[in-house]
Amino acid sequence: MKEQNNRPAQAKTLRNFRKLHRITGALLFVFFFIVAITGSLLGWKKNSGGLIMAKSYKGSSTQLKDWLSIDSLYQNACTYLKDSVSDGLSTEIDRIDIRKDKGMVKFVFTNHFTGLQLDGATRQILHVEKRRADYIEKIHDGSIIDFYFGWDGYFKLVYTSIMGLALILFTVTGFWLWYGPKRMRKHS
Repeated sequence: MKEQNNRPAQAKTLRNFRKLHRITGALLFVFFFIVAITGSLLGWKKNSGGLIMAKSYKGSSTQLKDWLSIDSLYQNACTYLKDSVSDGLSTEIDRIDIRKDKGMVKFVFTNHFTGLQLDGATRQILHVEKRRADYIEKIHDGSIIDFYFGWDGYFKLVYTSIMGLALILFTVTGFWLWYGPKRMRKHS
């Protein structure tokens, strides 16, 4: 009997959850679509045949004692970047990826999506890559806006907070939109 008296309140709660679910979904539809597409692409990046993420090329030696200094490799990468890729590209380094097992050092730059793979022992350029995976990742997490506007990660922070909270909201309201009617039928 107590459940019967509570039925209108349960129905009202379900209507409110449905409305909240629908409105939030409509407002964030484009963003969820972008997150879904870019997330799928990032999941496939290592299996894209080099389209999204370049393979790691092999250098001539995996013995660190045979390698040149990081500074020497960096200077060669910068010279190659300016002379052979584009004189206007910044040489500011985001990270240096050392692949000892491949005999290769990868230089990733901060202000553009170019990467250079060098042989650690000879300085030879093994591969020039467009870092599409990095670009897709920036779209995925919203930091692409910070990148182009020179913001200090504020958009990414707000964007990921909204998207995370929205996913939690969708999980809770979606569960109740599924479970609530079952519960009401069970107690009717």
